[in-house]
Amino acid sequence: MILLDTNVVVDALDTKQVHHAWSKKQIEDAVVGEGGGISVVTLAELCAGARNPEDVEPEVKRLGITVHDVPSAVAVVCGKIYRRYLTARRDSGGSVPPKMPLPDFFIGAQAEIMGWKIATRDQERFRKYFPKVALVTP
Repeated sequence: MILLDTNVVVDALDTKQVHHAWSKKQIEDAVVGEGGGISVVTLAELCAGARNPEDVEPEVKRLGITVHDVPSAVAVVCGKIYRRYLTARRDSGGSVPPKMPLPDFFIGAQAEIMGWKIATRDQERFRKYFPKVALVTP
């Protein structure tokens, strides 16, 4: 399974995006190959950015993308890694991040727990905090 990051789905659906062709190909290859899916966290992000949130899931499924619930085991991994991120952010003098883990941490933890790859163009955070997860990047 290749877990598709939110940016991949957004880019695939918008022909004006720089990575549109790459993203569309990643989805097509994943769907006909080992499977292409998104986390419910990604679905929530897509709905939050959509003019008509109720249209998002049918559009995603039309592309052959499956939607996966987050297993409870993800919570511990996500929490531990997000805590590392908070400490690093504080130690670097960066701005105060939200106390709630960012979506990428749920997505990364889910991929790690399930042994899935992630297709993303936002590789820096995933490489740093989820080194065990194989990435598919432009």
